[in-house]
Amino acid sequence: MIAGRCQNPKSPRMEEMQHPSPTRETALRARPSAPLSGTVRAPADKSVSHRSLILGAMAAGLTEVEGLLEGEDVLATARCAASLGADVERTGPGAWRVTGAPGGLASPQTVLDFGNSGTGVRLMLGAAAGYALEARFDGDASLRSRPMERIAAPLRQMGAAFETAPGGRLPLTLRGGGLKGIAYDSPVASAQIKSAVLLAGLNAEGETTVREPAPSRDHTEQMLALFGAPPRIAGGAVSVTGGAKLTGARVTVPGDPSSAAFLAAAAVLTSGSRVVIGNVMTNPLRTEFFAVLARMGATLEWGAASGPGADAPADLAAAASGLTGVRVEDASIPAMIDEVPILAVCAAYATGVTRIEGLAELRVKESDRLLAVADLLRANGVDCETGEDWLEVEGRGPGGVPGGGLVETRHDHRIAMSALVLGLAAQKPVAIDDASMIATSYPDFTAHMAALGADVSA
Repeated sequence: MIAGRCQNPKSPRMEEMQHPSPTRETALRARPSAPLSGTVRAPADKSVSHRSLILGAMAAGLTEVEGLLEGEDVLATARCAASLGADVERTGPGAWRVTGAPGGLASPQTVLDFGNSGTGVRLMLGAAAGYALEARFDGDASLRSRPMERIAAPLRQMGAAFETAPGGRLPLTLRGGGLKGIAYDSPVASAQIKSAVLLAGLNAEGETTVREPAPSRDHTEQMLALFGAPPRIAGGAVSVTGGAKLTGARVTVPGDPSSAAFLAAAAVLTSGSRVVIGNVMTNPLRTEFFAVLARMGATLEWGAASGPGADAPADLAAAASGLTGVRVEDASIPAMIDEVPILAVCAAYATGVTRIEGLAELRVKESDRLLAVADLLRANGVDCETGEDWLEVEGRGPGGVPGGGLVETRHDHRIAMSALVLGLAAQKPVAIDDASMIATSYPDFTAHMAALGADVSA
């Protein structure tokens, strides 16, 4: 159990959470593969996992979570929720219990270290801002390089106070409480910005409204309803009223489409393959990658959703296919922003040119993903061009990627996994310099690849 705001960092439970696997290779190589086959279950969704812990910490009573993603990003959020006063306990694989902080979130006695988790830190900034507390937020070198001012700016308008590192970055100190609701027009379609403002609005005076230039992920809206405080959604705006009471809930976390994308791409690109990925979330604001891949010519078959609601999961079958280059416009990107690196890998094996637009947000991910993707492709013999917010990939057709490169992952899990998938269908093995960060979102990635027949190893 992780109870209260002051934990002993040497306790067995904290040791387990801080070190979910005892050893981890830092470099991996993907070798040209025989046909992939079999069935694997998609790892639990990271976005829903973070929110279940944060809303559980804010809610009155008990929240029970089934299927939580036990990757390093989510475990960091669990530790920070405990430091803010919630009682957080792991009762079995993927099974967690969260009892909301009595009297609300409170000042922690230690720095809140979110590791590499941008989602965790940004959403928790919004959640904590509504309480009369002071907290220091920090993360690893990668997270310290990512912008936090996009969250701090609207929260300041509501009345929160921040002291940030130069450039509006971590580490930062938050002084919360005494917030007033605002109407905020987000400059970008970002579920993290929207969610942070809405979570702060739950404890602000009056109404808080967020408008976006395009729809972003709606997990916060859905989960607020599950926890008893449904937001009002009208005309492209989402609103909450201060004083809304959250009540503990039962959360079953569906499979992550962003992680399933790597498995589907591996099957589509590797000759003779057919795999089934179980329990993939079908929310249309998360599945645009699969729609684009199908438009390119991929053979994808969805099974029936296993329940009601936008997040209901279904099985997805993917088979080897010839692909054709396409144009992906700005409007598609919010629903597939995390899948752009693996889409670029698919484009490398397509016939013709693929142009992907609206990629400015890739510049502020775990790495400058636009630059990292271009370098990944060029290191393996694929021609591409980039602009400030676009990428063009000159496809080399099925089996046409030379491979043989060493990819610098830049501490970015999606670059690492994309490079390894590229290597499965390349003419020569593809290596990455560091695989350690894959555990932030997909701890079982190499095990799942091996189960399907892929050779991804040191």
